[in-house]
Amino acid sequence: MASGGGSAGAPGGRRVLVVGGGIAGLGAAQRLCGLRAAPHLQVLEATARAGGRIRSERSFGGVVELGAHWIHGPSPGNPVFQLAASYGLLGDKELSEENQRVETGGHVGLPSVSYTGSGARVSFELVAEMARLFYGLIDQTREFLHAAETPAPSVGQFLRKEVRRHAAGWTEDEDSKQLRLAILNAFLNVECCVSGTHSMDLVALAPFGEYTVLPGLDCTFSGGYQGLTNHMMASLPKDVMIFNKPVKTIHWNGSFQESAFPGEIFPVLVECEDGGRFPAHHVIVTVPLGFLKEHWDTFFEPPLPTEKAEAIRKIGFGTNNKIFLEFEEPFWEPDCQFIQLVWEDTSPLEDVTPVLQDSWFRKLIGFLVLPAFQSVHVLCGFIAGLESEFMETLSDEEVLLSLTHVLRRATGNPQLPAPKSVLRSRWHSAPYTRGSYSYVAVGSTGDDVDLLAQPLPADGASPQLQILFAGEATHRTFYSTTHGALLSGWREADRLISLWDPQGQQRRPRL
Repeated sequence: MASGGGSAGAPGGRRVLVVGGGIAGLGAAQRLCGLRAAPHLQVLEATARAGGRIRSERSFGGVVELGAHWIHGPSPGNPVFQLAASYGLLGDKELSEENQRVETGGHVGLPSVSYTGSGARVSFELVAEMARLFYGLIDQTREFLHAAETPAPSVGQFLRKEVRRHAAGWTEDEDSKQLRLAILNAFLNVECCVSGTHSMDLVALAPFGEYTVLPGLDCTFSGGYQGLTNHMMASLPKDVMIFNKPVKTIHWNGSFQESAFPGEIFPVLVECEDGGRFPAHHVIVTVPLGFLKEHWDTFFEPPLPTEKAEAIRKIGFGTNNKIFLEFEEPFWEPDCQFIQLVWEDTSPLEDVTPVLQDSWFRKLIGFLVLPAFQSVHVLCGFIAGLESEFMETLSDEEVLLSLTHVLRRATGNPQLPAPKSVLRSRWHSAPYTRGSYSYVAVGSTGDDVDLLAQPLPADGASPQLQILFAGEATHRTFYSTTHGALLSGWREADRLISLWDPQGQQRRPRL
């Protein structure tokens, strides 16, 4: 059988491996399994579960999301929304036309209440005024995509310059000015969570506008996000998924023979940590960029082309974690949805390097109030960057103690009962993830994202499409999202389908 390129005949005899069982890998597998003459397909997943950075857990008497939280932009152009709707995983409100038409501009809604670190409540009017200023500036940062030159290299530097210009016109007393700056700093921390970065100074200004925001009011899954990936996995033939199978090295551009396939020659051989060997004609790599950053030099043999390795190095990949706190009784108002924390002595104009041990929690943006489970009340805190990574090194007791102290200070109630329990994500420590999601860092552009997505080998002489790349970090306009990841998996599956059937006579599965 030919191991080479060209149209390569019907896929029935082709062996395709997908490395990684997140939504990109599952999407690619589902698309390929839907073919009339489906290739021989296996998905190698390093852990004991599918879903990747979609991870729902039963806890506190309900379901909480340790990974992906929302469908961002749930509207007709969002394949995750469409797929979730087709599986019956969304409610009437989420499916309503009204919900799908809302234009958020990608901005987070206003907090229900804002507390300072010393226990004062900040007026809603002042927070709203600062939000208008901040998000107006964020909208401006998206306007430099095709500019001949930018006023600053990073989003953070641009924001700082503009905030300084606005602050020069403030006429209040010094304390009031400082409070305004502290509120802006709180919104800056929110933006770090949204971008999955330690600092907006690391996010490149020119390409920032390339990220595309879809219409629709962000929505959640009442039964857990993982219900989506579980449905996708259930649609695959039962022997396709192989769990607890971390890959050690992908050998490519070779002529590999395996005793299980006498007389056949394969251009790719995937070697697993446990010694397992899987020959293949095509491998779709869907591992997170954080993992690639750590292992790119040993994960591929021969090594990646220099420009591909450079793209992996240059694109940003940061950490955004969640901390869930369970309370016997809520201390917040019944209609409260988000509690914001504002530290009065912080400012976007000052670049301080804090001692993480003493102040990691000051990067926390505040707490989302989760829908009550029976009689259980849960807050979900978000924290990004180096402080988030430091939090992962602490014990549950240390985190609980610190956040109890923070909440007592913020609410001005030293008797506030401590949370009953804590649960948190640790995406940076997760060995096959090493962070949360990608961003276009200073020194990189959308071209690097496209470069990362390019299959290998790049020449036209060798057997084509030996290694294909998918995952959120390979989608130029939807990076960092589940819909970007899903679309990238479909993209690579379609690339293979086009190789096998250039005229497009294969029946494409409807998803």
